[in-house]
Amino acid sequence: MSDISVAALLIAALFLILGSGVWIGLTLSGVAWIAMQMFSSRPAGDAMAVTIWGSASSWTLTALPLFVWMGEILFRTRLSQDMFRGLAPWMQRLPGRLLHTNVVGCAIFAAVSGSSAATCATIGKMTLPELQRRGYPQDMVIGTLAGAGTLGLLIPPSIIMIVYGVAADVSIARLFIAGVVPGILLALLFSGYIGVWALLNPAKVPAPDARMSFAQKLHASRSLIPVTLLILAVLGSIYAGIATATEAAAVGVVGALVISAAQGSLTWTTFRESLLGATRLYCMMALILAGAAFLTLAMGYIGLPRHLAEWIGSLGLSKFQLVMMLAVFYIVLGCFLDGISMVVLTMGVIMPTVTGAGIDPIWFGIFIVIVVEMAQITPPVGFNLFVLQGMTGKDLLYIARVTVPMFLLMVAAVLLIYFFPDLVTWLPRQM
Repeated sequence: MSDISVAALLIAALFLILGSGVWIGLTLSGVAWIAMQMFSSRPAGDAMAVTIWGSASSWTLTALPLFVWMGEILFRTRLSQDMFRGLAPWMQRLPGRLLHTNVVGCAIFAAVSGSSAATCATIGKMTLPELQRRGYPQDMVIGTLAGAGTLGLLIPPSIIMIVYGVAADVSIARLFIAGVVPGILLALLFSGYIGVWALLNPAKVPAPDARMSFAQKLHASRSLIPVTLLILAVLGSIYAGIATATEAAAVGVVGALVISAAQGSLTWTTFRESLLGATRLYCMMALILAGAAFLTLAMGYIGLPRHLAEWIGSLGLSKFQLVMMLAVFYIVLGCFLDGISMVVLTMGVIMPTVTGAGIDPIWFGIFIVIVVEMAQITPPVGFNLFVLQGMTGKDLLYIARVTVPMFLLMVAAVLLIYFFPDLVTWLPRQM
């Protein structure tokens, strides 16, 4: 069979098994099994056992359940209320006023949670009722929260960066540090959009709260101290070279437990719920990663990545055209798959092409994260859209519509990091 026929057969098998309702991790393993049985002389069972064990026993991957658990612990604390109380006084003088609490709150929580959905839900459970009660326009409240929630993937620690780092064999610590400047850049783009909108629509912005003195603002900000210290402990230990990503994740879990205990929200029930929630989520991810590792091995045996790289090379695309083509590919793929599945499913095939084109794998990792962020707010499988639908009761298409400006700002961020790659690569070089 030709390469095109083999690829068409495997893609058909993938969508057929996925369409029948089988879990993604098992689907990937099933397609890999078909490829090994039909197109390789190596016994599929032996290859599957060795690959899945190697994937599951990765020390690097240990950071994943720890960061997931840290986010689950903090989700069950009063962190969102404390952050709103600490941030609101400082936002009153900005154009758009308290709408900025969505962006700044998500940026801060993103630095202690690797999940976009958790960031959106945690900040949203406080800002949605508060901002609507004060009369802020609902479309701006929901749209900015949906967009800013995606910062959970870009600002480290990030679950998707760990998955990419393992799949592409790239330093997770360097990926984390590379995401800092683009994360701040994207947050500034979101806040800039809010400011411009507020200047163009002054009648839609409610009046400011009672003026507070500088001392009163500082007093209100004391509730931000615990989360600030946690961010410094996790990211500072990585950047200073004191801890690996896995060790920093353990520090983060301990810090989250201390914050929870200090707030009085650490009970046996919340501890158990956070542990079970993290276990369930990680088991899902581990199954997907194991299936993807087996599929990557199978693809290597039948030579698909090499042939795809040769085919793309024969098209004579410039680096910019290749990056834009990959962006469109991932945005379309994001309409059907979640971010983790997108990354693990494609890395084995895409990476030879990317490295062959001379693209820095650290830069490409941040590019992938931003594009996956776009997929978080595109129907029908945008996770942030589902989170907000559950929190607001609004129609999915309405939420997607009010999020369009945030999507366009992410496109602008992709163009900025392409034309100014040092935005991504400067900090990792200083490590």
